Amino acid sequence: MRVVQNPPQAERLLRDATLRVTAPRKAVLSAVHEHPHADTETLLAATRARLGSVSHQAVYDVLRALTDAGLVRRIQPAGSVARYEARVGDNHHHLVCRSCGAVSDVDCASGEAPCLAPSDDGGFEVDEAEIVYWGLCPACQSPPAGR
Repeated sequence: MRVVQNPPQAERLLRDATLRVTAPRKAVLSAVHEHPHADTETLLAATRARLGSVSHQAVYDVLRALTDAGLVRRIQPAGSVARYEARVGDNHHHLVCRSCGAVSDVDCASGEAPCLAPSDDGGFEVDEAEIVYWGLCPACQSPPAGR
């Protein structure tokens, strides 16, 4: 997993992906690394904190470009808004809390990508399996105070 601590690293990742280096792209890429599994609104706020002013559309456009370039991964568990993460290329899966919506990474269930093979691939060349484990996170399992 690549972690962007500062804009120079973001700049290098953008250049390596042959993307034009712009302030919004650096800011959004850094925000995704700093806020794993964040939704667009969280990333917009983090980007605005870094740049001052940026439109919703600019952030959406940057997220699309970063996703297309393979620098970030878009996930959308059922019933949830789209979220973005910087852990790419390893076909990991996710744990999602049914109560608070917290999302955590979990390594591949077995073997290497796609780590699960369908019983019949229907002629498809499978390169990824997306698994979402649902349950309650440790904080939501705690009984209410006073019990």
